[in-house]
Amino acid sequence: MIRLSRFLLPAILLACSTAALSAQTCRFDFGASAPAEGYIPVSSLTRYSDALGYGFEPGTTLTEVLRKKGTDLTRDYITAAEPFRFSVRLPEGNYKVTLTLGDTQGASCTTIKAENRRLMVESLATGKGEIRTVSFNVNVRTPSLSKGNRIKLNSREIDYGTGAVKTLTWDDRLTLQFMDAAPAVCAVEIEPAANDVVTVFIIGDSTVTDQPSGGTWGQYLPRWLDGRAVVANHAESGMTIKGFRFGRRWDKIMESARPGDYLLIQLGTNDEKSRGHDPMWDADDHAGDWVRTHADPEKDYVWGLATMALEAKRHGMIPVIVSPMTKIDRRSAAATELMTPYGLNARRGAELGECAYIDLWGMSRDIVSALGQDALAAYSDGTHTDNYGAYLFSLGIIRGIRENGLGLQEHILPDTPILDPKAPHPTLQEFSCPIEPRRAPQRQQQPKPGGQTEFGPL
Repeated sequence: MIRLSRFLLPAILLACSTAALSAQTCRFDFGASAPAEGYIPVSSLTRYSDALGYGFEPGTTLTEVLRKKGTDLTRDYITAAEPFRFSVRLPEGNYKVTLTLGDTQGASCTTIKAENRRLMVESLATGKGEIRTVSFNVNVRTPSLSKGNRIKLNSREIDYGTGAVKTLTWDDRLTLQFMDAAPAVCAVEIEPAANDVVTVFIIGDSTVTDQPSGGTWGQYLPRWLDGRAVVANHAESGMTIKGFRFGRRWDKIMESARPGDYLLIQLGTNDEKSRGHDPMWDADDHAGDWVRTHADPEKDYVWGLATMALEAKRHGMIPVIVSPMTKIDRRSAAATELMTPYGLNARRGAELGECAYIDLWGMSRDIVSALGQDALAAYSDGTHTDNYGAYLFSLGIIRGIRENGLGLQEHILPDTPILDPKAPHPTLQEFSCPIEPRRAPQRQQQPKPGGQTEFGPL
């Protein structure tokens, strides 16, 4: 991962006009009027292309609003009735994003997600005429490793025929998504994050990864951390302890991490499988056969977790083992016993690895029991959480951070609720975090001859 690299400035120069640069900062002024000094103008027609290096992703009709009051930066903004996304081409690294939000003659409410739907800001409201700025950090990465190597991406992440990356997680840009009842985005500023920002790496499977719809605790965790921390969610569907290493995803983290960074490890959901084939891989790719990646809960699963923790500590990281969340019965809404061997033995892995332990398995079972039939809304199926469950389980991770007395608790935002797993709040009726329509975000397609894309004219 590039923290403050000699390659950073040329890359930003490619993406941003020289006039917009100040201390390696990209500044974008959204709206139809003349931009503020030092800002790049971005209108509703500014569509992303590799040649331009920034712009809106396709799929949403945007509206420009111009007011009589305000400064060059705040008197106009861009909004939409549906979620809309803005991307900037950047090298991998951690970035500080600062947004100017609000309407000088009206009220607004904006929720912000980054990359593949990581929740950054939840329903930031401004009163009539109020303008607010908000900042957070975003991790951007590519599949590249040192010496020209790459991690092994699966069929959800890459088109094997063309080699094109299919997901926002691994592309060469930082993507922001804006949504809510009345989003009002006046300006966006992007700069390299401070050197002392703590990175929270996550290892996991489909129950933790950045999902294109629904949600996981890995996607909701950034909501609760301040501007001195950043989440790098390396979890991926189909992953196991052995598969994570085989695909060189472990190598990617070890090359990127610095002393003092955190590593949250939650695996087990797929480790129990011993027959059949991982659907994330082509049928003829036998590395995806479950028999090759199965881990006995009392043997190689425990040792695999402990080994990861010990290796992370040798790199100066602070490892935390998280037990896998429970599965539920979709008919009764009750927790099942399918994950019990792994839920119990994750603690043994933490003991052998001499690291912190978060009992998400136990907390999730308490939450499911307390929710009763509402647990069906917390899960999208018997295994994966939906947005409501992801929200609650992310608060469970925060609870575990506090209970372990980890230094990371210093970065928890003051408005973060304290979760009681046996009486979880918000209740389903209280849950109000905005949820976008269930459709996977698509990467911008490059223009075909004649200035067309598959989404229509540029």
